[in-house]
Amino acid sequence: MSIKINATIREDQGKGASRRLRHNEQIPAIIYGAGKAPSLVTLGLHAMTHLLEDEEVYTSVLDLSVDDKVEPVIIKDLQRHPAKNLITHVDFLRVDMKKEIVTNIPLHFIGEDDNAAMRLGAILNQFVTAIEVSCLPANLPNAIEVDISNLKMGEHISLTGINMPEGVIITALTHGDIETYDQNVVAVQEPKLMTEEAAVEATEVEGEEGAEAEDTKADEAKGDSDA
Repeated sequence: MSIKINATIREDQGKGASRRLRHNEQIPAIIYGAGKAPSLVTLGLHAMTHLLEDEEVYTSVLDLSVDDKVEPVIIKDLQRHPAKNLITHVDFLRVDMKKEIVTNIPLHFIGEDDNAAMRLGAILNQFVTAIEVSCLPANLPNAIEVDISNLKMGEHISLTGINMPEGVIITALTHGDIETYDQNVVAVQEPKLMTEEAAVEATEVEGEEGAEAEDTKADEAKGDSDA
C-alpha cells in the first residue's frame, strides 16, 4: 500500500515567508537528491501531523504529489518546534527505485513474553535501537525484528546474529573487518549484574566530583595564602 503526500510549489523563501506559512497552518519543505535541482514545497500541517502518527511513514518510500506530479521520496529530516510538538520543516530525499539507498531502520525486539530467563526476573539490555541499512527502495523494511525468545541468561545477539530481510544489508558489516564492527545489539542479564554496573558508574561519578571539590578547595586555599 503506497502512502501519498500532497504538496504545492513554494515560491517565497526566507524566515519571514516560512513564518507566514506556519501561521497559516502550513509547513515549508524541500525535496532534493537524484541529481535534480532542489524544489521548495508547502505541506498541510494537519495532514502531515496525522500522517506522522504512523511510525511506518518514517521508513517508507512515499509518493509525494507536487501539483499532480508524483515522485518517490523518503523523509530524510524533520524539524520540530523546541517547545511545541509542531513540525516546522521537512526534508525529502528523492529516490531512484533502481538504486540502493542508505537509511536507518528501527529494531523491534520480539519474544520477550516467551523468554524463560526474563520470566525468572532477568533484564533485557538493549544496546542498539536502530541500524543503518542499504537496499533497493522496493526492499526497504519498516522495521527489523530481533527474536529474543530463546536468549538465555548472559547471552547476547550481535549484528551478525540478526536475521535480515532479503536484499537488505547492514552497512556496518560491509567495512571489511566484520569482527571489529559486529557490536552487541541486545543481551539478557541478571538484575544483580545490572545493579552492580550502575553502582560502579555512580561511584566513579562521585569520585570524580569529590576530586573536583578537593581541587577547588586547594585552589581557594592557595588564593587565600597568596592574598
